[in-house]
Amino acid sequence: MTLHVVEHTTPLPADADTVFAWHLRPGALERLTPPWERVRVAARDPRGIVEGARVELRVGPGPFALPWAVRHEGIVPGRGFRDVQVAGPFARWVHHHVITPEGDGARLTERIEFAPPLGAAGDLAAPLIRRRLERMLAYRGATLRADLAAHARAARQRGDERPLHLVVTGASGLVGSVLVPFLTTGGHRVTRLVRRTPGPGEARWDPARGTIDAAALEGVDAVIHLAGENLAGGRWTEARKRRLVESRTRSTRLLAEALARLAQPPAALVSVSAVGIYGDRGDEPLDETSAPGADFLARLALAWEAAAAPAAEAGIRVVHPRLGVVLTPAGGALAKLLLPFRLGAGGRLGDGRQWMSCLSIDDAIGILYEAAAGAALAGPVCAVAPAPLTNAEFTRALARTLHRPALLPVPATALRLALGELADAALLASQRVLPHALAAAGYPFRHPTVPAALAHVLGTRTD
Repeated sequence: MTLHVVEHTTPLPADADTVFAWHLRPGALERLTPPWERVRVAARDPRGIVEGARVELRVGPGPFALPWAVRHEGIVPGRGFRDVQVAGPFARWVHHHVITPEGDGARLTERIEFAPPLGAAGDLAAPLIRRRLERMLAYRGATLRADLAAHARAARQRGDERPLHLVVTGASGLVGSVLVPFLTTGGHRVTRLVRRTPGPGEARWDPARGTIDAAALEGVDAVIHLAGENLAGGRWTEARKRRLVESRTRSTRLLAEALARLAQPPAALVSVSAVGIYGDRGDEPLDETSAPGADFLARLALAWEAAAAPAAEAGIRVVHPRLGVVLTPAGGALAKLLLPFRLGAGGRLGDGRQWMSCLSIDDAIGILYEAAAGAALAGPVCAVAPAPLTNAEFTRALARTLHRPALLPVPATALRLALGELADAALLASQRVLPHALAAAGYPFRHPTVPAALAHVLGTRTD
């Protein structure tokens, strides 16, 4: 059995005790798992990271997922711990987390010792495993460093390090499932609004029936509203368009009216919207002051934002982050593009001249947090990276990131035949959106360009 070692050190903008405490909180494993990896927690010790506690994982796609169990050992408060495989695919696996004070901050060294299965035959796969682990550790370090900086920035803006109590709707969705671990590892308390029978840390609402547990909202610091039926879930029949409008306006109005009636309302309601509010605008630069468009998606977004009016009228600061294309391989547009591009069958959509306004999943949650925890943002906020690009430029950037050609364009007529009105509104419409409100607030983008965002979420180099 040959033992292999991979190590990565990250300087961090927080002291050793803060870094250690971050790792102990709920959501740390989810937050540090790269979005390109398929890892699901099957069971975990409710005590968290304590000596001898186990975490059981399922690693891999769907029915082919492999069981993997690790045990926490060697816990030294403020200095680190290690995770040791007790059952799983490796002949040996030990993951050391070593925290070292350094000036006003700390550094984290992650060291993985592994032995592949199958002895000498398994060693042939060691270089591939090493590269995959190097990608993972680089991602973990960058994510932790940026998360700690974001929480410190928010505390400075508030002038208060007190943890917040936030309510999140749509917590199981593409953005919500990343946002919640980001908040909980930062020490904040999160209550999820759910439609099913609530469990711990959850409260019940049912927008279709107009019911909500208002008591769960009393005295919270902010509400982040993400719930809504998937816009790209199918062709836009008239019935589906009605459901899309109702799922957003009904839930937003119910929430806003409930907040307006509270004796202790939150300081902020962050209710997401979309850059689709601008319609198809060609090369025109757009920002928060630009007039809306006139197509279905623009009308939907206008009604969606208007539904939050009762909260604003009650004196609650209402923020509408108009999200662009959120980049993550875990879902959404990028996930749909990855297979054809990896097969070398990717290409521009239509003539490729339409502008795309994108942002990484980590900037999406960072902007939502900035809107909820700070006080500088109000009203519409263009939640996009500061460097929009055309679809043809995006196509080339994705192809370069994946080291593949992009030679097979998809004709606009084919998209319209397959998707109908959705193709024109979501794929062929041009929106050159600029985040002026975020720039004025001094929001520090983690990934200001699409190549940087793609490199981070896909775990590749930017060169």
